[in-house]
Amino acid sequence: MKIALAQLNQRLGDLPGNAQALLEAFAQARHAGAALVVTPELSLCGYPPEDLVLRPAFLDACAAELAALAARVTGIVALVGFPERVAGRRCNSLAVLRDGRVERVYRKQRLPNYTVFDEERYFTPGSEPCVFEVEGLRVGAIICEDCWYPGPAAQARAAGAQLIVVPNGSPYHTRQQAARVAQVAARVRETGLPFVYVNRVGGQDELVFDGASFVMAADGSVAQQLPAWHETLALATVEAGAPKPLRGALDPALEAHVYQALVMGVHDYVGKNRFPGVIVGLSGGVDSALTLAVAVDALGSDRVRAVMMPSQYSAAISLDDARAMAGIVGVRYDELPIGPMFGAFLDSLSGQFTGLPVDATEENIQARIRGTLLMALSNKTGSIVLTTGNKSEMAVGYATLYGDMAGGFAVLRDISKTLVYRLSRYRNTLGRVIPERIITRAPSAELRPNQTDQDSLPAYDVLDAILEAYVEQDLAPADIVARGYPAADVRRVVRLIKVNEYKRRQAAVGIRITPRGFGKDWRYPITSAWNEWESVPGA
Repeated sequence: MKIALAQLNQRLGDLPGNAQALLEAFAQARHAGAALVVTPELSLCGYPPEDLVLRPAFLDACAAELAALAARVTGIVALVGFPERVAGRRCNSLAVLRDGRVERVYRKQRLPNYTVFDEERYFTPGSEPCVFEVEGLRVGAIICEDCWYPGPAAQARAAGAQLIVVPNGSPYHTRQQAARVAQVAARVRETGLPFVYVNRVGGQDELVFDGASFVMAADGSVAQQLPAWHETLALATVEAGAPKPLRGALDPALEAHVYQALVMGVHDYVGKNRFPGVIVGLSGGVDSALTLAVAVDALGSDRVRAVMMPSQYSAAISLDDARAMAGIVGVRYDELPIGPMFGAFLDSLSGQFTGLPVDATEENIQARIRGTLLMALSNKTGSIVLTTGNKSEMAVGYATLYGDMAGGFAVLRDISKTLVYRLSRYRNTLGRVIPERIITRAPSAELRPNQTDQDSLPAYDVLDAILEAYVEQDLAPADIVARGYPAADVRRVVRLIKVNEYKRRQAAVGIRITPRGFGKDWRYPITSAWNEWESVPGA
C-alpha cells in the first residue's frame, strides 16, 4: 500500500483556498497510486486558529467547507484536520474522508497548554480511538500532542491498529526536530508499530513550521525523511505492514535551518498579508545586513528597498558598506541624511534642555527620526518596515521605542547577537552578499562619537549566555553565577530584562526560533515588585 504524506502550507482562515489545495494534493496522490493521504493538523483552516474558533460563524464555515470537500473525495482515503463543534463543545478533530463522505472523526485527546500553545482555551479533549482499514491494513490516527504521551497510541493499538499516522502542527525551534524523533521513537517502542508523522510547513505570525515529516519503522529507525522548509507530497510504501526504507536525511547544521526559518517567516508574513514589499533601514551594521539578506532571499530584490539615514556620527565605512551590500543584492537604495532634522529637533528643544547634560535623549531623537522616515515611506508605498533589532538587544532594552523598534515585522527578534554573526557567515557560504567588514568591525549604534555596543553592554558572548540560561532555561541568577559568569553582569542583565518588559510588549511581532522567545511563550507582568536580581550573591 502507498501512503501519501502531504506536507502543506495553508493560509490560516482561507477555507476555500485550503480546500482547493487539499483537493489538488488528493488528486496528485491518487494519480501516484496512493490509497491513503495524510495532511497536517487542522489542514482545512490552518494552524493555530486561536480565537477564530470561538466564533460560531467560523466553525459553521469550516463544517460547510468540510462537507463540500468530502463530497469530492473519491478513489482515495483522505485525512483532513478541522475544528469541530459537536454536542456543545469544540474539538481539534480529524476527519476520515472516503467515498464522498465523512466516514468517521477522531478528536485530539492531549491538548498542549505550554509555551506557544493554549489549546485548553479552545478545545475539549476527545477520548475514543480511531482505527480504519485501507487495503487490508488497519490504520490508527492520533493528532500531534497525542504522540507525546503513551496513552493515545496504545489505545489505537489495542483497537487493532497495525500502523499509526500522526497529523501535526509542530512549530520549529532549534531543538524540536530531534525532540519529535525521540517522542515518536518512544511510541514505536511501546506499541511495536510503525508511525507516519506528517507536519505542516510555512509561517504563521511568529511561528514557523518546518515540515520535516518522516516515517519510522517498527524497529525505531527512520525509514523515510521528507525535506524541511518545502511543501512536498511524498509516497511511503508499506509492504506486509512495514514501511519500505528510502534514503534521506535532514541537514545537521543549525544555521541552515534557522536561516531557512527566517526566510520562510518573512516570505509568508509578507505574502499571506499581501504586502507589496518591504523596507529595511540599512545602517552598515551586521543586524540590518542580515535582515536585508533574508528579505532578498525571501522576496526577491524587486520587492525590497533599503534606506540609509546617516547622521554626523555615521562612519564613512558604514555608508561605504551599506552601498556595497545594496549593490550586491540589487535592491533599490536611497540615502536620507537626518542631520538637518536632528538639528531642528535640538533647536526646538534647546530652551527645555538648558543646563541639562547630553545623554540618551539625543540618541533616541536620532533613532525616532529614522523610524518616522521609514514609516512615512511605508505609509506612502504600502510596503512593510522590517525592524532589525536582535534578541540580545530586546532582552535588555538596547532599542528605542518608536525609533529602531518602529516597523511591522521583527526578523531577528529571537536571534541572539552571537547567532546573528553565525548566520551572516553562513549566508556568505551560499554566496557572498554581506561585506566582510560588516561582520568583523565592532558593533555600534553610531548615535554618539566613537560609540560601541560594549560601552553599555557586557561582551555579547557573555550577555547571550546569561540570556539563554535565564530566559530559555529558567535558571535562577545564583545558578548562572555558579556557572562562572560574573555576578555583576548577571545581576545587571536580569534587572534589565525585568525593567524593559514594557518595551517588548510594544515591539513588532517576530519570528520564533528558540525554545523560548519574547512572544506567546513569554508572559511576564510589566508591573511587578519581584526583583530576582537582588538574590545574586556577591553583586
